[in-house]
Amino acid sequence: MLGFMQENSAAVIDAPTATTLRFDTKVVVVLGDDLLPWQELNVTAFLMSAIATSAPGLTGGPYQDRDGNSYLPMLRQPVLVLTAGRELLAAARERAISREIPTAVYTRDLFSTGHDEANRAAVAAVAARELDLVGIALRGPKNVVDRIVKGARMHG
Repeated sequence: MLGFMQENSAAVIDAPTATTLRFDTKVVVVLGDDLLPWQELNVTAFLMSAIATSAPGLTGGPYQDRDGNSYLPMLRQPVLVLTAGRELLAAARERAISREIPTAVYTRDLFSTGHDEANRAAVAAVAARELDLVGIALRGPKNVVDRIVKGARMHG
């Protein structure tokens, strides 16, 4: 899982393991099942930037190796990456919005824009139910998120 170090790592003493850590929330990225590999990576990266900046305290501290090199902090909890068809993506977006779960969206139009302002304009130009979604990301209570993304399958 992302962000967990092995217990026998020299850099971590008495670190909790993935099996002992419990999170009240779940982070999920749901990708369209018709994307090319480079698109999957691009969409995941952009959606996760939205999650990581959506609330204070979601990222841990900076990393440092034994040689003293510093690295940027990462999200504190694992991320589940799923895939789904267009209909399920749209339904999941609607369920998340109706439950007031903060949601990030990535539409097909964003593959052809070149900067943040153009991205936001492309989304703003389309009614919510007509968004051509290729990915969504959300973070919320586990049981709520599970119901929102029900039917999506593990990315593979």
